[in-house]
Amino acid sequence: MSRLIVISNRVSAPKAQSAAGAQGGLAVALSAALREHRGIWFGWSGKETEEFTGHLDMQRNEGVTTATIDLEQQDIDEYYNGYANRTLWPLFHYRIDLTEYERHFGSGYERVNERFAQSVMPLVEPDDLVWVHDYHLLPLGAMLREKGVKNRIGLFLHIPWPPTRLFVSLPFHERLVTSMLQYDLIGFQTQEWLESFLHYVEKELGGKTHPDGTVEYKGRTVQAKAFPIGIDFDEFTEGARSKMAQDACDRLVKSARDRKIIIGVDRLDYSKGLAERFDSYERFLSDNPEMAGGVILLQIAPPSRELVASYQNIRENLETKTGHINGAHADVDWVPIRYVNRGYPRAELAGYYRAADIGLVTPLRDGMNLVAKEYVAAQDPEDPGVLILSRFAGSASQMPDALMINPHSAEEVSEAISRALAMPRTERKKRYEALMKSVREEDVVKWREDFVAELFQKQRAN
Repeated sequence: MSRLIVISNRVSAPKAQSAAGAQGGLAVALSAALREHRGIWFGWSGKETEEFTGHLDMQRNEGVTTATIDLEQQDIDEYYNGYANRTLWPLFHYRIDLTEYERHFGSGYERVNERFAQSVMPLVEPDDLVWVHDYHLLPLGAMLREKGVKNRIGLFLHIPWPPTRLFVSLPFHERLVTSMLQYDLIGFQTQEWLESFLHYVEKELGGKTHPDGTVEYKGRTVQAKAFPIGIDFDEFTEGARSKMAQDACDRLVKSARDRKIIIGVDRLDYSKGLAERFDSYERFLSDNPEMAGGVILLQIAPPSRELVASYQNIRENLETKTGHINGAHADVDWVPIRYVNRGYPRAELAGYYRAADIGLVTPLRDGMNLVAKEYVAAQDPEDPGVLILSRFAGSASQMPDALMINPHSAEEVSEAISRALAMPRTERKKRYEALMKSVREEDVVKWREDFVAELFQKQRAN
């Protein structure tokens, strides 16, 4: 059996079973694949070094081998904080207004990708399958090819791929995409992002694309395909049945004092539509004054990328909006928004999801959004809550039984909240059952197995 070499920006070393509640579903799924294929997980340690040496820190935890490198401060500033998170991230989420084009960002991005290629090379054996993850490492496949790697190499992009008319605003966009065509398999979250990529290849590069996603370009044949990711259903639902989850559910229900609970759980990021969500909730309060005192919005928003100015701005904006809304609508025994800037273990979150009457998931643009799926998986089958979901989340194509909304329309979101709160149990159960079927069947294990099988099949075909 071929080994699997997983390469990502950061490495999530497997944790002992007692700490599994704090480990993401993706890390759990990749760890399982690495155990099955005797693989190695390679990436940045998250640590800074004064001088890059390429030294590999090899460890083995819970049956998985990891290999990490440290980066210089300039690398982190230009590659991670710069090109990855101030250029590619906003552009790929359609926020061209926030996209920064600095030449030294691009230089740092290519330099670090070259360092990844140089460092991982000694680990790759002739029959290995190489699986690269996400926008941090788009040119890595081409750099491995330049070093003589002939293995099957796949790339999975966890975020959206923007329309051609937006993507061409990126300096040297042709260079970036032609480097991506050195992969053998390129995976996207949804058919929409796949079609955007194929459109670019045809219109800007003159490549030939086929209905099955095959791309022909300058003598190479590349397979592009949608592989929608899911949650680790078994792991998550086990955590949802734990004492930690039950205690969290009881705690939130007790503190709400018979009020209806709306929950949002999002990393603090402008792509999540949090400012628009708060405006929509205020619109609901204004449109439904009889509900004053009877509903609570719990927004959990752990901070991220705090060195990037746009992330500092969104935090300040949300704090201002929270103060304004609470000041305008609160009473002595009721605060309409509970805004929390911290993260929680997954099992505890499952308890909060279960306690909530509405899951409010309103990204302006999202590759997939697993919070929507976690919310559904945590519900009580006999008395489930209602999922309100942005039509611009990748998960929307898999979850048509949610209440679909346009997150830019405060009026539409307000009406959806009213409808969800008034929805009879029979309709809630019918929607839940359809959503749960999708969440259960299209989980992260299926995603991982489908991608690896496709990559392996291509290897055998060659």
